[in-house]
Amino acid sequence: MNPSPFDPAKEPYVSLATYRKSGAEVRTPVWIAGADNHYYVFSAGDVGKVKRIRANGKASLAACTFRGDIRSDWLEAQARIAEDAATIERAYTALRAKYGWQMKMTDIFSKISGRYNKRAIIEIQIT
Repeated sequence: MNPSPFDPAKEPYVSLATYRKSGAEVRTPVWIAGADNHYYVFSAGDVGKVKRIRANGKASLAACTFRGDIRSDWLEAQARIAEDAATIERAYTALRAKYGWQMKMTDIFSKISGRYNKRAIIEIQIT
């Protein structure tokens, strides 16, 4: 483990830990981008992590590989599902700036499949 804190905005992948009602942790590797002292993740709107964040905003972040192997210490965070257009646009701007063509391709395939408008934007703040 890396003893110093990491900057999620500089990592290509981050493990996002969310918590079930029982307190059990569920980890998911995600893309993440930062803007205005917040971090942003996008996800399908009907998946478990979105449901868990709606029920309980407690979250944790750690640098990881694309397979989810942890590479740093964990940072405690608070997460919420963004509802307002300005926050959603800020998130997409940050994600597109960081991931470039990869994010554009993801957007294209999501639009073709009809999933784009069903996405959720997760706004995260380190606590």
